[in-house]
Amino acid sequence: MVSTAVTIAKSPYLQEDPGAGIFRVHRSVYRDPSIFDAERERIWGRAWLYLGHASEVPEPGDFKLRTIGGRELVFLRDVHGRVRAFLNACPHRGTAVCREPAGNAKRLRCFYHAWTFDTEGRLVSLPSPEAYPVGDAFRERLGLRPVARLEVLHDFVFISYATSGPDLDSYLGEAADYIGLVADHSDTGMRVVPGEQRYSSRANWKLGVENAMDGYHFAPSHVTFLEYLKRTGFTTSEGGRGRILSNGHVLGIQSGHSGRAGFDWEPRFGEAERSRIEENRARLFARMDAERAALIADYSRTLFMFPNLLLFDIEGVSIRLLEPVEPGLTRISAFALAPRDEPPEALDVRLKVLTSFIGPGGLATPDDLEAQEGIQRAIASTATDPRPGVDWNDVSRGMASEAAGEPLRSIDEGRVRAFWRHWATMMEEPEE
Repeated sequence: MVSTAVTIAKSPYLQEDPGAGIFRVHRSVYRDPSIFDAERERIWGRAWLYLGHASEVPEPGDFKLRTIGGRELVFLRDVHGRVRAFLNACPHRGTAVCREPAGNAKRLRCFYHAWTFDTEGRLVSLPSPEAYPVGDAFRERLGLRPVARLEVLHDFVFISYATSGPDLDSYLGEAADYIGLVADHSDTGMRVVPGEQRYSSRANWKLGVENAMDGYHFAPSHVTFLEYLKRTGFTTSEGGRGRILSNGHVLGIQSGHSGRAGFDWEPRFGEAERSRIEENRARLFARMDAERAALIADYSRTLFMFPNLLLFDIEGVSIRLLEPVEPGLTRISAFALAPRDEPPEALDVRLKVLTSFIGPGGLATPDDLEAQEGIQRAIASTATDPRPGVDWNDVSRGMASEAAGEPLRSIDEGRVRAFWRHWATMMEEPEE
């Protein structure tokens, strides 16, 4: 039984005592299958979830298969240009309608019984129709099942499996403006660069969130990267700051450093990029007010949108999509975002810089995965230890300064605590 002696948060899995500077998370949240199953219902079944970027399906009939919150979806653009998402299951007998990971089709045909659907999900033909009721009601009842809700913001496509709840704008709150900053990188629009990096973490999905919002680990874990920066003359500012947004969304902000591929020239980009980057900056400051332009060009950000989107607006722009598979396994899909009109040589620099750090084979991500997987292995050993306090993780760094209302430092754990508080709120909400 989890002790709640000093629990203030409405969850048996968190212990929070601001006066004593205590914030702890019970390790069962990372390993218990029943908690994982409850998350499927209470978080993934209720929240707004990131599905993909509209540029991934640019032409009518383009589709991709994507698993979000444990459900396989057909993410497509219909023949009229509207983005849609359907459950990839034939309403007849449940067969997967699409079996290819991506493609273009004006009709979606189930191979099992040849039921055929248009890109708006309507049942348009089937063998031996005389055996079924006559009329449109039958076909409407057995069309492809759309997700309950779908909304698009700056070409970022979000879905919800819940039929009720806040709209996307209310759910995102301030986070929407940080997505807007990414969209404003280019006056021609942003696109996902073709290709996708897929990899897995043998760790709970929440450890991936914690890692992205934890600046405390950077210097100890990423020594190789820091040494590389010193050798190449790249400089960073001291520290950084964080922001706690609404609904579990949190933000990390870094300022005062070079290396913004596309906006800030740095020697490792090569001399050929200098004039192009200067031109990019001039265009940016000419089309919007100086304050917003500076936010885009001179600050880097890592945004976590609860529960499955990490948006790295750093040296380049990367979208990272989290998909929990089981308590100790998470699949990650990473996509590079770039201006639609970026020349090939500039795009090449962008991708090299981006993947050198946060790519799955870069100088940071392998360190992060090793840390997360090490935690996942280690928490198994404390599951049966009866001593008080053994089976808890401590997340209390910076609580005193947080309580005093001081600015949130990235090396403190305030953003991680904000994530856990919202997690607990969603897990404890009564069933509708």
